[in-house]
Amino acid sequence: MKNFGSVVRSVITNLKGPPAQSEAARHARRAFKRKFSFSQTIFIVALIFLFLPLLVLILYSFNDSSSMNWTHFSLRWYRRLLTERSLWRAFWNSIIIAVTASASATVLGTLGAIGVNWYRFKMRGYVQTVSFMPMILPEIIIGVSLTVFFVGVKIPLGLLTIYIAHTTFNLPFVFLMVMARLDEFDFSIIEAAHDLGANEKQTLLKVTVPICMPGIISGLLTAVTLSLEDFVITFFVAGPGSSTLPVFIYSAITRRGGITPVISALSVVMILGTVVLSYLLRNFLKYIAAK
Repeated sequence: MKNFGSVVRSVITNLKGPPAQSEAARHARRAFKRKFSFSQTIFIVALIFLFLPLLVLILYSFNDSSSMNWTHFSLRWYRRLLTERSLWRAFWNSIIIAVTASASATVLGTLGAIGVNWYRFKMRGYVQTVSFMPMILPEIIIGVSLTVFFVGVKIPLGLLTIYIAHTTFNLPFVFLMVMARLDEFDFSIIEAAHDLGANEKQTLLKVTVPICMPGIISGLLTAVTLSLEDFVITFFVAGPGSSTLPVFIYSAITRRGGITPVISALSVVMILGTVVLSYLLRNFLKYIAAK
């Protein structure tokens, strides 16, 4: 009888069908069955297309020969990298310009975004439109126009003109990111601060700026990145002895007819530095967002 009862229960269970499953579980099982969908294949191809040249660059930075023919493993070009004074001068020029121009653009862009968002005045729409023009115009037009301006007002081309140019084209990016943060701003907090006796300066420094800090930091990091990698505008406004790293690399390539192994070694060092900085900044931004 026991065997008969178990058989009956199994038949009833089979007639009812499998137990109900959640929609998420069904989608997960379906995705597992399709191991290589079209989107996954495109994603893998895109990764290979982007990172394969970097792997080749890293590999040949350890080649003892200066040609593309592999001879044997060597750290020759990394040792030579340490003695390239002109290269390191251009590198420190890039760092100085990136830090100063990005800081200036962040301060000006933050104050401009707060002013445009808080106050209503006649030229408000015009100011917003003009602020976005450096993002829309081609870089070669900005570079040529800035060069004509500097020559017209008798400012010698050098680090100062590079600083002014980088501050100018970084401003819209900071302005846009802080404006996006302010669009989500709850202005009842401002009213509460005023009700508690805070003046406009105290409200700005102790309420508005801390709340906008994620947008400010994002704008600062974007400005630093754009300043470090800019070539076109810097090429026009740089003077003798004031080359940044992108301009120096371009000059080295055109002068020697190709990418030298020293440039490859420098690229590897910059890739490693970028990975480390990205990891540290990612954790830092997580910490800021959590607070």
